[in-house]
Amino acid sequence: MTHMQILYICLGFALFSLAFYLFTVVFASYCVYTKTLKRPSKEKWGRDAPSDNGEAHLKMDAEGMAWHQANLDKKIDVHIVRDGCNLYGEYYDFGSDKCAMILSGRTESLRYGYYFAQPYAAAGMNILVVDPRAHGLSDGEFNTLGFEESKDDIAWVKHIHEKFGVKAFLFHGICIGAAGGMLAITSEECPDYVAGLVTEGMFSRFRESMRNHLIERKRMMFPFLQCIDFWAKHYTGHKMNTGPINVIHKMDKPLLMLQSKQDPYSTHQFAQILYDKCPSKEKKLTLFESGGHSMLRPTHTEAYDREITEFIQRVFPET
Repeated sequence: MTHMQILYICLGFALFSLAFYLFTVVFASYCVYTKTLKRPSKEKWGRDAPSDNGEAHLKMDAEGMAWHQANLDKKIDVHIVRDGCNLYGEYYDFGSDKCAMILSGRTESLRYGYYFAQPYAAAGMNILVVDPRAHGLSDGEFNTLGFEESKDDIAWVKHIHEKFGVKAFLFHGICIGAAGGMLAITSEECPDYVAGLVTEGMFSRFRESMRNHLIERKRMMFPFLQCIDFWAKHYTGHKMNTGPINVIHKMDKPLLMLQSKQDPYSTHQFAQILYDKCPSKEKKLTLFESGGHSMLRPTHTEAYDREITEFIQRVFPET
């Protein structure tokens, strides 16, 4: 065997190894993307609480369901169609002309919103909880990182305003729900009667959140993260490297950001960057020393609810 033949064999082996590596990365990134952000059927991310939820989540669900059961006489099933998707929700009418819309995070239906609705209902506000697209009873195949969800949010408040005469809304968003709320409230299409936004665990871009998930699982960054971003763009038209950080400079309405210093995915360092970039004259960032991602209220219930009550009073001083 000549030196040239050996060189060709080595080159061929190197090219085969590179091709196999790239195929593995692309395939693995597709699996991570679809597992994280795609719903193959309505059995996934349905309204029922997952049986494998931890004790804290089960307690949240039980408390939320107790609130729901106690207010069934106030519940009105609501439905809209946007972007070809049937979207479903529940409106709780406590006789107010103000309403809080709870924007659930990834994997969560309107049932998750019951738990977070309580401080707003206690303050006398009506409540709107919805199944985000690709969750609960609503149509849709993909979670779009808050982008299409933000347009759904705007369609929802317009519908409730027109049908029930609600004069003012507050958004309360958790994780991706918070990102969708920020994208909605800064949109030119958002009505003036959306008066403010409360966020918990809002990421700056989903890319940072995904990156922190990969770090936690000791996965490679490059080119894995870029491949996941490719799938997001391919299936939904939206990329992970844009988000609230790109629009918060337009935020001119009251903002309350609730953030845990222990959140491993939407970190408090990025929350501070978002807060500093927000030009709103009425804004507050409250950092909690403990509490996991989307777990601030069960960890600090009294302080969490007090922050919301005080925010409502600042936005609606006549209340």
